[in-house]
Amino acid sequence: MDLDSPAAVGALESEIAEEGQGPGINTTEYSVPIYTVPAGQAMVSVSLISTATEPSLQAAWQAVPLPSNAQPAAGSDGHLVVWQPSSNRLWEFLRLVHSTAGWHASWGGAIDDVSGAPGAYGPESWPGARPGWGASASSLSIAGGLITLEDLEHGEINHALAVSLPDVRASVYATPARRTDGILASAAALPEGARLRLDPNLNLASLHLPKLTLMIARAAQRYGIIVRDRASHVTFYAQDPTPTGSNPYAGPGGYFERRTPTQLLSSFPWSDLELLRMELHEVD
Repeated sequence: MDLDSPAAVGALESEIAEEGQGPGINTTEYSVPIYTVPAGQAMVSVSLISTATEPSLQAAWQAVPLPSNAQPAAGSDGHLVVWQPSSNRLWEFLRLVHSTAGWHASWGGAIDDVSGAPGAYGPESWPGARPGWGASASSLSIAGGLITLEDLEHGEINHALAVSLPDVRASVYATPARRTDGILASAAALPEGARLRLDPNLNLASLHLPKLTLMIARAAQRYGIIVRDRASHVTFYAQDPTPTGSNPYAGPGGYFERRTPTQLLSSFPWSDLELLRMELHEVD
């Protein structure tokens, strides 16, 4: 456990208590739609529209198996992921737009060997890739840490969770993150890349949590929670269901059980979180 754990968890609890909008679980807005495509999916070029010159990223987007009817997530981030199991490749985009001139995005990444990837962008991700790639502010892939529809169908989350916070520490980031957009000059603020976990001795069954809350708590206890981004409120990410044409979160039989995400997470045992030891890096 990190020496800063009590202060960091206390600051997170205060943050949650003070904000009026969360905590939340992003689904149909500011989340991640994943388009899983077959081997024969037609390729398109996605133009990189950015003030930064990045020839290798543009080269990675010259042939993307992006469906013509794909829709990026609602909200200004415009996130979208394309996953092609047959090639073991993944492409992700920030502010993806389809116009009369074709597809373009302001930033993102591509991963050549998804099954062997560490989950954060770097030279091993794609020829010419750099740690600055990725649609998140930490260079952690936005596909990682996502509560997927498959997780929900199986009733179990077998991986770490991604979370975003309003108060992210400035000037430093923690492994596995590769960069940060943190702005708060406080040692108690969590840096991007920080990993939290629920106390492994906590008896979750005794808390009588809603089904989805218990799934999240079990994942937080077994695999942890990694700070991925800065956001307007504390939020987890569940897969955007737009590609399916339905919303499995809402309604009488929905995964949210007619509750709001804030209601679901109100019983989450935030005070039992622990901050694991961090390997910190200063921003160059």
